[in-house]
Amino acid sequence: MEPLSPLEQALHAARALVLADLVAGEVADADVVSLVEDSVVQRRWWVEQWPEGAQYVAGLVAQDVQDALLERYGRWPLCPVCGYGDPHALDVEPELGPDPHWVCSKAGVKVAPVGALAEATGRSTTS
Repeated sequence: MEPLSPLEQALHAARALVLADLVAGEVADADVVSLVEDSVVQRRWWVEQWPEGAQYVAGLVAQDVQDALLERYGRWPLCPVCGYGDPHALDVEPELGPDPHWVCSKAGVKVAPVGALAEATGRSTTS
């Protein structure tokens, strides 16, 4: 078995991180997981065109899935920090950069790295 290329490593890592956050938010149904796979396919082409962008893939996949969920189901992930006002989604920052985090724009705080929402929400991603 050949070792994974850096491109494939980045894509697999992005998939795993976003899936962990979906599980933490209890929204990892089959149709939602398909949204992750669709994003990974699209981002594979993107990174093949711009290999230096591999470090940005996790944040981009998270944003892609967030956008697709908004169109189909509603906001995700909901902010676990603010206990007042209308429910609102977290944002991914930086929008295009390494080390993406979920942030609450209203409170101005980092909530969790992409892939670590379970820690912020107190939910385990294992059964």
